[in-house]
Amino acid sequence: MVVVGAGIAGVACALELVRAGVPVEVRERAHVPGGRMASKRFDGRPADIGAAYLTVSDPGFASVVDGWHAAGLVREWTDTLVSYGRDGRREVSGPMRWAAPRGLRSLVEHLARDLPVTVDRLVLSVEPGPAVSGEPCAAVVLAMPGPQAALLLDPALATATRAVQAQRWSPSLAAVLRFPSRRWADFRGAFVNDHPVLATVCDDGDRRGDGEPVLVAHTTPEFAARHLAQPTGAGPAVEEAVRDLLALPEPAAHVHVHRWTYAKPSATPGDATHHLDADGIGLAGDAFGPPRVQTAWRSGRDLGRALAARLT
Repeated sequence: MVVVGAGIAGVACALELVRAGVPVEVRERAHVPGGRMASKRFDGRPADIGAAYLTVSDPGFASVVDGWHAAGLVREWTDTLVSYGRDGRREVSGPMRWAAPRGLRSLVEHLARDLPVTVDRLVLSVEPGPAVSGEPCAAVVLAMPGPQAALLLDPALATATRAVQAQRWSPSLAAVLRFPSRRWADFRGAFVNDHPVLATVCDDGDRRGDGEPVLVAHTTPEFAARHLAQPTGAGPAVEEAVRDLLALPEPAAHVHVHRWTYAKPSATPGDATHHLDADGIGLAGDAFGPPRVQTAWRSGRDLGRALAARLT
């Protein structure tokens, strides 16, 4: 049994299989687990460049978050963010957002600590049988955005191919801006509406709890689409937009731009939390519901349980 992708969906799926006694291998093409719960270190300090935070409403996921909290890996951040729009600046309340002092990637790594995860392992194809890069296996899980899964699937796997082709994804650029000092009013995080460049801006020092003068901005899909070929070239425009939004008097000391070609899915039609077909191909991720960390975890968990029931 092979799980391709060590984001939270793939890891949650693998955990259920291991608990059921199903032998499993997790293969990840990146250097580390995490997927879009990504953190990148700058001078030894992590900044979240993928998901901004997580929220909790599912009882099962609440138990997972409780475990992270007990381990000192998450903390309650805020239930109030700022909204910028045509009507100006206002505060908006919502669910409690949880943040990770060591970066959201640390949460996936914690879940995967006892799993057989192989990083830097590129899967080239998934064939009927099923087989992964020519190696037969009991079943295959593709825990990744649909367009990436489509590149791996043999066209003969028609049911899975149709399922991934039904997914729709939009891009984003994530910019980490490190400033010489904190020169902005407290705002925690902001939704930016009707803006040509920005979609969200988060105070990463506040989010992480260390007070460092670091902001992380995510761009609109339209802006990102124009800069996917050369994302670093978008840095000056993103910095200018952030400084203008927050009225910052000094430039950033450093700007890093990360490209997310498949950043955010539109929910897959229907009530299913995952896909599992008669060919032994499973699909999991946050495309099966609202694009949230919790959705991806639940998708992987449910798929893992369905596979365990089939294979045991």
